[in-house]
Amino acid sequence: MFNKTDKKEKRFEKVYEQGTMDGMEIWVDRETGVNYLYHYAGYSGGLTPLLDRDGKPVVSPVVNR
Repeated sequence: MFNKTDKKEKRFEKVYEQGTMDGMEIWVDRETGVNYLYHYAGYSGGLTPLLDRDGKPVVSPVVNR
């Protein structure tokens, strides 16, 4: 999902979203593969690593582009 005019690839990629004024998004760090959960409501929000049931960060495979 890159604009051809971008000179540098973006480090984070949004892979999931739900909601509008109150919602959640999952972002993946393209360098480390770590997934982050972003929750927002109105004008406020928060970001945290997404954890599995053992309390370890969810890591997606990193694809070299």
